[in-house]
Amino acid sequence: MITVSINGEPRQLPHAISVTAFVELMGYSGKRIALERNGEIVPRSTFTTALLNDGDQLEIVVAVGGG
Repeated sequence: MITVSINGEPRQLPHAISVTAFVELMGYSGKRIALERNGEIVPRSTFTTALLNDGDQLEIVVAVGGG
């Protein structure tokens, strides 16, 4: 098990996973999101290769349209 912080809340994951797998697990697939890991923006182009590890601090922002 690994523990990551998501928007300040600890969450356990079974093992290190890719950002893509994490996004799917959290239900954000198909949504416009910005993801920051340990103070740095994770480019969408690296979601498949970037792995989440024990102790990572994540901030996720979901874009919402409006007028």
